Amino acid sequence: MRLLLVEDNVPLADELLTGLARQGYAVDWLADGRDAVYQGATEPYDLVILDLGLPGLPGLEVLRQWRSGGLTIPVLILTARDSWAERIEGLKAGADDYLTKPFHPEELQLRIQSLLRRAHGQPNQPTLNAAGLHLDEGRQCVTRGSEEIQLTAAEFRLLRYFMLHPEQILSKSHLAEHLYNGETERDSNVLEVHVNHLRRKLGRTVIETRRGQGYLFGGSAG
Repeated sequence: MRLLLVEDNVPLADELLTGLARQGYAVDWLADGRDAVYQGATEPYDLVILDLGLPGLPGLEVLRQWRSGGLTIPVLILTARDSWAERIEGLKAGADDYLTKPFHPEELQLRIQSLLRRAHGQPNQPTLNAAGLHLDEGRQCVTRGSEEIQLTAAEFRLLRYFMLHPEQILSKSHLAEHLYNGETERDSNVLEVHVNHLRRKLGRTVIETRRGQGYLFGGSAG
């Protein structure tokens, strides 16, 4: 899943980037509200983490411009301000959730998971479930019945995206855009390798290749 982090506090941003990468997210980082308005509206992010106190343009104005422009992706607001008025203002502007600094990294992780599942019509449960598989995002492993299957970091990122989009045809370019950040080389051959690794671990029928279209997860499984 590809996230946009908009935060001008460099030490906090560095900490979040490290933690989010460890959790299998591809993250782009911006520190200026003016840059965020443009990039958030032009790049295919799955979720935005947005600070309110930004240089260039306040976070709330960034959010208002995104929403007025039709951007519907989940936005989680971070702020050091702890007042009900500002929380309400943020929600009215179109925020999906609110987290006040300081916060525990695990709380941020759980809120991100919840927002992503809600955005894709998935129930907010301890594991992500699709095609007879149960993905534990905290442990980055998958189970099928009583069998536990270990995943590499790349396999986990790809499987999580597939499980959030079951029975949908996903092109290689779409997957590359959502699995890698803007600075990463997006090589479709690398995606094919990871798909084949998942097939070896989960079974050939779990991920179907649609020639000229992309991949379909869970169409003939479970």
